[in-house]
Amino acid sequence: MSAHKQLVETYLDGFRTNDHATILSCLADDIRWTVFGHFRLTGKDAYDAEIDGPDFVGPPRLEVVRLVEEGDTVMAELRGWAPQKDGDPVRMSMAEVFVIRDGKIAERRAWVIPLAENEYR
Repeated sequence: MSAHKQLVETYLDGFRTNDHATILSCLADDIRWTVFGHFRLTGKDAYDAEIDGPDFVGPPRLEVVRLVEEGDTVMAELRGWAPQKDGDPVRMSMAEVFVIRDGKIAERRAWVIPLAENEYR
């Protein structure tokens, strides 16, 4: 596995265990994070405050479907499940773009689609 893909896997492992220190160790100080349709933020402090999200009560389950790398960019297709405050978990399909600079994730762009019925709806 390439160093870029390993960095993304380490980052995802941090999310799977709600380990803020691991997640933040993978990020550039000026990280930019966009979840389209939801928010955009910049910097590690803002990132750290948003890791858990307002409606979630524990770490998500994340399954990597595939990782594709080109140059300084890794694209991840993911399936996920996350517990929420209201008791009902949310299932998701996700596409994530990680831009890597100097061995750290400098930008993360995410498209998160909640699934209500099956793997595609």
